[in-house]
Amino acid sequence: MKTLTSVTWEARKIMAAEKLTKGRLIQILFLLAVLITAFVWRTVTYKNEQAENNTATTCQLSAEKCLSNKSGKLLNISLMPYPAKANQELTIQIDNRNVKPNASVEGVSMYMGTIPVTFEETSEGWLGRFTVPECMHDEMEWAVNIEQGDEKITATFLVKKQAE
Repeated sequence: MKTLTSVTWEARKIMAAEKLTKGRLIQILFLLAVLITAFVWRTVTYKNEQAENNTATTCQLSAEKCLSNKSGKLLNISLMPYPAKANQELTIQIDNRNVKPNASVEGVSMYMGTIPVTFEETSEGWLGRFTVPECMHDEMEWAVNIEQGDEKITATFLVKKQAE
């Protein structure tokens, strides 16, 4: 009488002794062709998402205000406090009061999530508040993507790590 371990051992010996048959070779080659085709198709049809956003006006937020002039409208944007620090509330001021802006903040060099910006109307325009997390690097570039009506603006800024 055979035990369970002896049956398992015999099954392993049989499987290791199996030869590559013509049918198995065809299966392997077919699967390899499907995988190569999928890889080539994905590589050829890949589109960079940032390249599609070429309708947005870009500017650099610094100690000065970021001015954007698109379609005859002047949009005045500023970031406070400057220089920006991680884990500290930042405010973005937009002087155009016609339409409430919609904005989100994302890392440029490293993805650290999408941070929503909440806006409230003031006498000078719109004031948005947000906080960016600390990165492992001493400095990180962030981009705030602003949509106000049909205008899209991407304003980049540097954030420094908090001094310990």
